[in-house]
Amino acid sequence: MSTRVAVITDSTSYLPRGWAADLGIAVVPVQVIVAGRPLDETDDDQAQQVADALTSLQPVTTSRPSPERFLQAFRAAQAGGATEVVVATLSSAMSATYESALLAARDASIEVTVIDSGTIAMGLGFAVIRGAEAARAGASAAEVARLIEVSARDASVYFYVDTLEYLRRGGRVSSAKAAMGQALQVKPLLHVEHGRVEAFERLRTAGKALARLAELAVAAADGHTCDIAVQHLGAPERASALALQLRGSLPACTVIECPVGGVVGAHVGPGMVAVVVVPKVQAR
Repeated sequence: MSTRVAVITDSTSYLPRGWAADLGIAVVPVQVIVAGRPLDETDDDQAQQVADALTSLQPVTTSRPSPERFLQAFRAAQAGGATEVVVATLSSAMSATYESALLAARDASIEVTVIDSGTIAMGLGFAVIRGAEAARAGASAAEVARLIEVSARDASVYFYVDTLEYLRRGGRVSSAKAAMGQALQVKPLLHVEHGRVEAFERLRTAGKALARLAELAVAAADGHTCDIAVQHLGAPERASALALQLRGSLPACTVIECPVGGVVGAHVGPGMVAVVVVPKVQAR
């Protein structure tokens, strides 16, 4: 019997609109809870609702998908003709989404491989895209899983955050540090390191921080052909300007623009701009 591998991910991969459907990737939504009202991150207007809620000081929290949501995706893949499933989630250090997928895999009637990507946003997105392309080309589940793991491991993910306030609300920086940052107009840069979002640098102005973000993207590409995503929450002009700059600096690379959703937005707030750089790799 031939093997048909289905690729599944969660909504924090933030794939550009239509890409998941085109590649046959199923997306399980993480939830964002605005003033007690749960929204699936795959809902069309959830990112704007989160941005509006944060601006108006309404409470915003996030919640992992239930194992049942993953199990439904596994059943749908099997009903669609898949004989194996590879599911990749955002970093287990950031969310219990990976744990939900593992729990669902135990009850699945199809073989399921669950991957902790150790990353988020298009660091995860590019990885599952490559996995899905390999699956379509006839790769085995083990080959698809390996390609996803390598792509996610090699991803460089940097975030510009407009203010420390939302990180303070989420307990990721102290109130004292946030107040000091506001007083000094500090603009933090963050990155994904060992599966966590960590502080990287702090600059005095938004212009300097965004310029530094471009420098970090060029350094991460290091002369290689890469896939690059410029992502944002409520900052399309900033994202477009950065993408244009990177296309000029890195002509051998593919640069796309796409927004993030409410889960990341809940922690970093409106105005965030991220850049993700992933070297192109081939399945072996």
